[in-house]
Amino acid sequence: MPSPVETAIRSVVTKGIMGVAGFNRAHRKSSAPNPYLTGIHQPMEAEYTLTDLKVTGTIPPALNGLYLRNGPNPFSPPNPATHHWFVGDGMLHGVRLEGGKALWYRNRWVRSPQISQALGEPPAPGPRTPAGSESPNTNVVAMAGRIWALVEAGGLPVEVSDTLETRARSDFGGLLRQGYTAHPHLDPLTGETHAICYTGQNQTTIWHTVITAEGAVRRHEPIAVQNGPSIHDCMITRNYVIVMDLPVTFSMAALIGGASFPYRWNPKHTARIGLLPREGKGSDILWCDVEPCYIFHPANAYETEDGKVIMDACVHQDMFVDGNTGPNGSICAFESLEIDPAARAVTRRIIDDAPQEFPRPDERRIGQPYRYAYTVALPAQGDPSFLGDPRLFKHDLGAGTRQVHDFGPGRMPGEFVFVPAHETAAEDEGWLIGYVIDTASDTTGLVILNAQDFTGPPVASIALPHRIPPGFHGNWVPLG
Repeated sequence: MPSPVETAIRSVVTKGIMGVAGFNRAHRKSSAPNPYLTGIHQPMEAEYTLTDLKVTGTIPPALNGLYLRNGPNPFSPPNPATHHWFVGDGMLHGVRLEGGKALWYRNRWVRSPQISQALGEPPAPGPRTPAGSESPNTNVVAMAGRIWALVEAGGLPVEVSDTLETRARSDFGGLLRQGYTAHPHLDPLTGETHAICYTGQNQTTIWHTVITAEGAVRRHEPIAVQNGPSIHDCMITRNYVIVMDLPVTFSMAALIGGASFPYRWNPKHTARIGLLPREGKGSDILWCDVEPCYIFHPANAYETEDGKVIMDACVHQDMFVDGNTGPNGSICAFESLEIDPAARAVTRRIIDDAPQEFPRPDERRIGQPYRYAYTVALPAQGDPSFLGDPRLFKHDLGAGTRQVHDFGPGRMPGEFVFVPAHETAAEDEGWLIGYVIDTASDTTGLVILNAQDFTGPPVASIALPHRIPPGFHGNWVPLG
């Protein structure tokens, strides 16, 4: 529960709190460079449209669409003492593939009112965000026939075109007034998209939101919580939505102290995982205690014949213990969590103890039994910039094995996305696509791997003559 001091502070006018926080943020100093503003994270300073792209290898002709990735890229230089990786202005990066060719690369800032004003452009239409980012920087997804840039904690979705231009902010007709999430999940069996949403201005309620295949919000169910938990992602199964209420919570002390990302590890907050019946009331959720940990990203989840729920995820033992500039918890492992709704218990089993993150499956298997998951290796001893290992992992969860694709020294991959070769392709019959930074040349390649020849050389690599800073999440958008 909040301390009496925090309860009193929260009752004061928000404008006064933000004034103190802004003053402290502006006056904080740092003697060391911010790792998320330098090196591989140094922001890009311009937008490009490149059409003369060098390709090594052969782009599969079946790849007709757009690879998109979102990530933070501050438009104006922030204070290095208070800048946090998670709060930079959103920048989209995209490569258009068609007929075995790379037609173009583009990068564009997602237009917030501030960025539009700085660029001398009219502001994008749509409602203003009551809380959270107006330049969503975390994910970019195709949903209900349109493309959306996304962020959590109260930010609204922003629609963008298939050439990365900002179209409009949207609260889906007023039904998403509290914002959305960075990680919605499409149920391939129903065509509906599920999400768990929260906002930094409400510490006692989160929401389960369902958007239909036609783009209508048909469900926005409140769920009671305490302490304002940071819920980055969720997962679904046939009968449940999985809610991860874990000990990273809103910190008034961090906010007033000038933190730009005011969430911290809170050992007093009970760690629990909830199973919400997909059509149930928020009060119907089955809460199951779990050992204290934090999960940014699950790979997938499904139900067993005996009624248990299995969720595989990259699990951190803690997170944001300090948290001034970015993730700084203990190293994580890839784990399988068995959630027993009858016993209200969670059993954790390590699949692979190597540090890793950004797990992705074949999205056609979301909510169902599956076999393969792909993850990005993290440096064994941790790293101030979080990333930096040159390897990807392919987990065969049926055989209990792991394959490694090593890009070589100085080459740093981000999240890779699986694209099936055709509608009825086998679970690993297709390609993995993602950006790889070459730190020696300060350039980037969009790399395409054959998922069934994971350790083999890339099928193709599209050279980009600059470094794309490590971002967060992206997706493949098929185009007819």
